[in-house]
Amino acid sequence: MTVVHDLVSPQTRPAEAPAGKRVVLALRDARLSYGTRTLWSHLTLDVAAGEFIAVLGANGSGKTSLLKAILGLQPLSGGSLEVGGHPVKRGSGEIGYVPQQRRLDASTPLRARDVVRQGIDGHRFGLPLGSGSARARVDDALRQVGAQEFANMPVGLLSGGEQQRVRVAQALAADPVLLLCDEPLLSLDIGSQKTITSLIDQRRRDHDTAVVFVTHEINPVLPYVDRVLYLAGGRFRMGTVDEVFTSENLSELYGTSVAVVRAGERIIVAGVPETEDAPSHHVEPADKEN
Repeated sequence: MTVVHDLVSPQTRPAEAPAGKRVVLALRDARLSYGTRTLWSHLTLDVAAGEFIAVLGANGSGKTSLLKAILGLQPLSGGSLEVGGHPVKRGSGEIGYVPQQRRLDASTPLRARDVVRQGIDGHRFGLPLGSGSARARVDDALRQVGAQEFANMPVGLLSGGEQQRVRVAQALAADPVLLLCDEPLLSLDIGSQKTITSLIDQRRRDHDTAVVFVTHEINPVLPYVDRVLYLAGGRFRMGTVDEVFTSENLSELYGTSVAVVRAGERIIVAGVPETEDAPSHHVEPADKEN
């Protein structure tokens, strides 16, 4: 398989989380295993407010599992994980989540604003916010993604790009400090990919929101990326694009020859395996899509 990546200048991308910035996400010696298979281990990482981290790797390398662990849906096998200085918990209002782009059925009865409202009340227990306050937050989230004009339309009638704007608005409605994006560009055309990544980048710049962005569609993302986390073979590499994307690094991670070639403002990576080998007794369904 050949993958093409945009080249980002190393002078503009810090190798570590920016000094003096509040740490939003902290992993310490984190490990995640299924039976005898370890997806990743010894992962120590600080993600600061306003940082944009891209997570890459072959299918089955544990990218989606990392997001599930941050969401409190998958316990770590070792180490610790904190969001906002507190142990991770399921349903945290500090985290916004943008899922993979999948077209909603045309018969879906919800309006776009109804879907966004779920981002406010969906994780809450007890009484929801008052209608006036909630409506204002929904309107603000729709404004942030430029979706006001179709706010009252049935969401199933929207285009794929418009539906994904609504999902981003839903993730932003609770005003999270950390935004998790799980392959949000799948099945989108190039124009919509650029729109979605630009909206997410604008959000983190305007509100200092940290972003962890799992993607295969790396070209639209790299112009905004601060650091890259590359998962492969139960190990990882973390750093700037130039630090991570070298033939030596990727060949060592995959245990096979991987060529990284620079062509103008692009990086061509050839020889990356399509999937990680999984033991016959366990296949992780979520990660098979990533």
